[in-house]
Amino acid sequence: MILLVLLHKGKGGGLSDMFGGGFSSNFGGSSVVERNLDRLTVITGTVWFVCIIALGLLLKQ
Repeated sequence: MILLVLLHKGKGGGLSDMFGGGFSSNFGGSSVVERNLDRLTVITGTVWFVCIIALGLLLKQ
């Protein structure tokens, strides 16, 4: 999850430029890659959130 967030193209300076800037600058012109990365990040975050809630409910019993 952290890697996916760091791969996003940065709006300015910061961690995305420091760590993921070299990789994302190669694909910066391609909006298809950026759109797919957005989708993959949202899907991964949603699955992660659902897993955390499910594990919390299972361990509560």
